[in-house]
Amino acid sequence: MSDDSALPFTGERFTPECVREIWHEHWHRYAFARRFAAGRRVLDAACGEGYGSALLASVAADVVGVDVDAAAVAHARQRYGARPRLRYERADATALPFGDRAFDLVVSFETLEHLAAQEALLQGFARVLADDGVLVISSPDKRTYSELAGFRNEFHVRELYRDELLALLRPHFPEVRLYGQKLLFQSALWSLDDGPPESCETLTADGRAEQVEAGLDYAPLYFVAVCSRRALPAALPGLSLFGDAGESVYAHYNHEIRKNIEAGGRIAELEAELERLRSTPTPQRDARWWRRKR
Repeated sequence: MSDDSALPFTGERFTPECVREIWHEHWHRYAFARRFAAGRRVLDAACGEGYGSALLASVAADVVGVDVDAAAVAHARQRYGARPRLRYERADATALPFGDRAFDLVVSFETLEHLAAQEALLQGFARVLADDGVLVISSPDKRTYSELAGFRNEFHVRELYRDELLALLRPHFPEVRLYGQKLLFQSALWSLDDGPPESCETLTADGRAEQVEAGLDYAPLYFVAVCSRRALPAALPGLSLFGDAGESVYAHYNHEIRKNIEAGGRIAELEAELERLRSTPTPQRDARWWRRKR
């Protein structure tokens, strides 16, 4: 797909052409949700550019991506609409035009904080989900995303603390499994002869090694909640890791390092040339010197 087919980056809506941390954050959520989509009827509410709906359609029985932005829907149809079991419709996520129990899985990522009508959004999701359906929804943690970072996102209407998010979800979905999400720069070391480890090692800021038996001991930047009115699947993972086979973080890092090294070398050359010029006598400089001496 050529670059001219990309939607412009607004500073908020993710597109697959984005790089670095935002790429990992957004793709990971859909990769995580994909495990619930196999053979299911899926709604991607506020689908944006459409890339996530297309990923889910690779395993789902049927996927509908909806977005209130007509331009985004038109783009998604052009870019992904030829794929099987996938369609895009323009719709407001707080007023879904679908019948009761029409879907087995609803996903809605980084939508909640953009809306004042958060209760209407959850009511609609509960209505269109089958009785044993699953909702996977994400939203930033107000404490770490905004308060501790000293950051204000102009596109957000109402961000939520952890207890506020749970209070919003549980009246509609008694079963909630809450995950924390944060991009971490990690090094993994594991035995190729044994199965995966049941715990992991972390290194604290003061150099102490600690063994984490359950979960990762970091304050999450985002929450991802898996919700249902009935018991959640027993096979829900305790840990989901998402990586980039192309190692783009390393590629970008190495590219920037090479640029900085080259720039540093060039600066050193220019500084040496400037010092040489300053130390080289010229008629003009000599004339000024003689005038000062006199």
